[in-house]
Amino acid sequence: MSTIIRRLRLSPPRLARNAKSPRSRYSTANGSEAASSQSSGGIPVSRALAATISASFAAYTLGTMYPPQFVNLLYPQPAPAPPSNPDSPSSIAHIAEIEDRLQNLSLVRSLRHAPDATEWYETRPYLKYPEAQRVNSLTAGALRGPGKLAVPPLLRVKHDETESIAVLHFGRGLCGHDGIIHGGLIATVLDEGLGRLAIMNVPEKLAVTANLTVEYKAPTRADQFVVLRTKIVTLEGRKAQVEGRLEDLDGNLLATAKALFIQPKYAKLLNKTAIRQAMGEPQLGRSSIPQLPDAQIPPTATALPGTPVQA
Repeated sequence: MSTIIRRLRLSPPRLARNAKSPRSRYSTANGSEAASSQSSGGIPVSRALAATISASFAAYTLGTMYPPQFVNLLYPQPAPAPPSNPDSPSSIAHIAEIEDRLQNLSLVRSLRHAPDATEWYETRPYLKYPEAQRVNSLTAGALRGPGKLAVPPLLRVKHDETESIAVLHFGRGLCGHDGIIHGGLIATVLDEGLGRLAIMNVPEKLAVTANLTVEYKAPTRADQFVVLRTKIVTLEGRKAQVEGRLEDLDGNLLATAKALFIQPKYAKLLNKTAIRQAMGEPQLGRSSIPQLPDAQIPPTATALPGTPVQA
């Protein structure tokens, strides 16, 4: 008995079962710190998520209201059809609105008041084209009207017929891909624009297209004004080489073209009066700005006094 008591006194005291070792205390501390960091870090994560959602919603809203150009090309927004009856009041109002915008374009005003304005005359092709010929013409008849080529081009030409600048409007009814003007229509406009300059430079004022090369540089959007700039490259007897470029009002290049026009050998035998009327040749002694008939002229599209242009 005394031996057992002696051994108990000499043995070290046992740790209580609920006593924690330094390692267990360290582990517990780390666990509480990790939990604390997760709970405290949850607030910034939530705020970042909310900010991301808000930014995404704002971007979606702005993108819907003001879609980027490439989105419009891929997913064009539907547009109402142009008036079906070209003689209806809505059609006349539409044409008058386009004419008003044309007459008040900053480009048109700057050309009319440029320092070299006296070196140019202004005309409107097809404006005085006889009705009997107009109804069978592609660009003056079938393609003319609201939603298409609503108004005749406004043409500025050098008096020596070496350069020209045409401003015209492409409507929504001239599209291939929805919202994008058909490439064939662009080629037609380039052919006629370059052809007019060639015709005014050959001896008999009559020429046909021998070849035409068009390079498309960018999609041409519908419902906008475009600018066609043409100039003579070479003149050799009955042959005229012409080049041109199609731009939007901001100067962005849409297409370029080069063409060779040849005066037929039988040109002297043909009546060229209608051709001259279609081309909008200058008439000396006229100083007013050529416009649409009175029924289609908007009130604000008035002639600028003293502007040296021809009809």
